[in-house]
Amino acid sequence: MGNKEALLAGAKRCLNEKGYARTTVRDLASAANVSMAAIGYHFGSREALLNTALIEANEEWGETLAKVLQVETPASASPAERFELIWRRVIESFEEHRRMWAVSMEAYSQPDLDPEVRTQLANALELARFGLANLFQGLDDGSAEARAVGTVHQALLSGAMLQWLIDPDRAPSGADLVRGLRLIATDVLT
Repeated sequence: MGNKEALLAGAKRCLNEKGYARTTVRDLASAANVSMAAIGYHFGSREALLNTALIEANEEWGETLAKVLQVETPASASPAERFELIWRRVIESFEEHRRMWAVSMEAYSQPDLDPEVRTQLANALELARFGLANLFQGLDDGSAEARAVGTVHQALLSGAMLQWLIDPDRAPSGADLVRGLRLIATDVLT
């Protein structure tokens, strides 16, 4: 493993153990067993390294999500039943990645993100929208419709995850999401 790969692996460990804000350059270098200068050489900054590691961790969760969604739903299931079943599985997957989600929220809430880091995160978010549209609805064409669907799923995912992090016992279930969407759609679309 080269220095760059060691830094990414060490950054993931630091994020998991210390969080985003409390991880120092020294922590990262120590976790990777490299010099502090290697961070600047390979990534440019502590924040860029941490964000790259965080994005990779989110991509790994995306792979987990894809596996969760590959489980067959009953052929007789209605679209609402399928939606509820999929979201139940997604919410159940939060526990396995709890720390990554908490660190993600911490990182995204940093008030003074470097513009380059903000761009990096915004690009990852845009890719996630299209990935969610593909995973949930099978839309993989990069269209405006796929982006719209992915945006709604991203909002549901972020909101459900935040509520689950704060209060897992009262966070929304798949059934809650279906009921809420049905009520909103009835009000908005009629």
